[in-house]
Amino acid sequence: MLAIRVLIVEDDPIITEDIKDMLTSVNYQVVATAYDKEEAFEAIDQIKPDLVLLDINLDGNYEGFEVAEYINKTRKIPFLYLTSYSGKEVIDKAKQTLPMGYIVKPFNERELFSSIEIALHNFSKFILPLELNRDIINNLIVNPLTQKEFDVLKGLYEGKTNQQLA
Repeated sequence: MLAIRVLIVEDDPIITEDIKDMLTSVNYQVVATAYDKEEAFEAIDQIKPDLVLLDINLDGNYEGFEVAEYINKTRKIPFLYLTSYSGKEVIDKAKQTLPMGYIVKPFNERELFSSIEIALHNFSKFILPLELNRDIINNLIVNPLTQKEFDVLKGLYEGKTNQQLA
C-alpha cells in the first residue's frame, strides 16, 4: 500500500519538524512543508498531496482559512486544522471551510494519527462518492482520463457489469 502523501502548512519550523517526525513514525510520507499561504498554494498545485495539515494562524493572520478555501475550490482533498485556537468564533469560522478535523495544540502522536485516520476514512466514504468528477480525477493523476475511460470508471463506480459497460 502506498504511503499517504501529506503537506504540512505551519509557520513554526520547530512544530513542523515535530509533526514531520510524528507522521513518518507511522509511515506517512511528508511530501512538502509550507510556511505561508503562497507556499501552500504552490505545493497544493504542484505536489498534489493526499492530505493537508493546516495551521490556522500563519504569519500572525488567519491565512489558514484562505488556504482551506483554496483547497475547496481547486482540489478535493481532505485537510485538518492543527491550531492553538479553540475559541467559539474561530471554530465557527473553521466549520464554514468544511475541514475533516480540528486538532488543538499541543497534541501527541496518537491524537494526530487517530484524527488523520478518521478524517481519511470519512473523506473516502462520504465526500469522494459525491464528487466523481473527471476534472477532479484528472487533477490527481499523471495521465488524464479520456471521456470514454471516465465513463467506464463511472460505470464501475455505479456497480455496472462488464456487459452493461460494453
